[in-house]
Amino acid sequence: MIIGIDGNEANVAQRVGSNQYAYELLKAISAKRIGHRVVVYLRDQPLPDMPKPGDNWQYRVIKPRKFWTQFRLPLDLYLHKPRSDVFFTPGHYAPRWSPVPTVITVMDLGYLWFPEQFTKKDLYQLTTWTERSIKSASHIFAISESTKNDIIKAYKIDPEKITVTYPGYDEERFNTGVKDQESKRVKEKYNIKSDYVLFLSTLKPSKNIEGLLEAFKHIISHVSHITLVIAGKKGWLYETILQKVKDLGLERRVIFTDFVSDKDVPALMAGARVFVLPSFWEGFGIPVVEAMACGVPVVVSNAGSLPEVIGGAGIIVDPYDSEDIARGIKEALSDKNKLEQRGLKQVKKFSWEVCGQKTLDVLEKIQEGKRC
Repeated sequence: MIIGIDGNEANVAQRVGSNQYAYELLKAISAKRIGHRVVVYLRDQPLPDMPKPGDNWQYRVIKPRKFWTQFRLPLDLYLHKPRSDVFFTPGHYAPRWSPVPTVITVMDLGYLWFPEQFTKKDLYQLTTWTERSIKSASHIFAISESTKNDIIKAYKIDPEKITVTYPGYDEERFNTGVKDQESKRVKEKYNIKSDYVLFLSTLKPSKNIEGLLEAFKHIISHVSHITLVIAGKKGWLYETILQKVKDLGLERRVIFTDFVSDKDVPALMAGARVFVLPSFWEGFGIPVVEAMACGVPVVVSNAGSLPEVIGGAGIIVDPYDSEDIARGIKEALSDKNKLEQRGLKQVKKFSWEVCGQKTLDVLEKIQEGKRC
């Protein structure tokens, strides 16, 4: 069998969210000894850290980049020989036309519930392309039960056409053995001089960073010598976040790191007193799993998949109530040992190896014409 994969989501320098999912999944699949040939389609040459090509793992770079998913990729799928038997896109956008069965991954449908939190261009692309891809796909991966249920509700898709494949985490990098000297190095690098509460994700409206800032304002009147570290690259519509810090007078208590390299993330995570993700919705939330793996208490909102991801291992708060977010952070600060043990147990549910194997199992069944 020849498996075609759209590798563009993984082939970027700064990987977060869907980029991280695609990259880690490609790594997990490439590490398996399978009798299939995998052809990864790209707009640009593969980055040095992408899985190395070999007898059963090849890259096909096709140009031009313009209208790549809508025209160039479909044309190649029809004309290039030998043809793939099944085509997998680890993201929302399948090739517009395909001569072979297509399979996609859907992260979340937040754009349907919160359209005001997207630019008009991004919203149009998400709504039109995702719907087309979902309805034309032979099968769909969802990264949580929450996302699966949303797909069924929004697009009236047969539940048997959707398989949940939880993302995983890198056990070698995220664990309780992260060295103190690494945490010290990272604190010095980002000028963190005290204990800190950590947020790590892309800066955009859905993450509810403004609500977190309001919650932190409540906290500092009760907890001294603590800093809020907001780590992550700027996404879109983030300007009000920066203004909120000034409006609340938190300039000396909040640190923005911008994008954090893969080398620094484990130490930054392990050094935190609490990890907070108070999003209005999440398809999964990989950093939450990474924090639990490092023994760091987690506070998450009651939205989307987050309660599903943490089980009973963290504190759940109302993202629309800054005082409740503050309550959750204070509770996590005081219950570190209990939450640490619960988190370490919960993360055993998540593995890139398992995600990769379930993905391959479904692709094989689709190629054989079987129901999953």
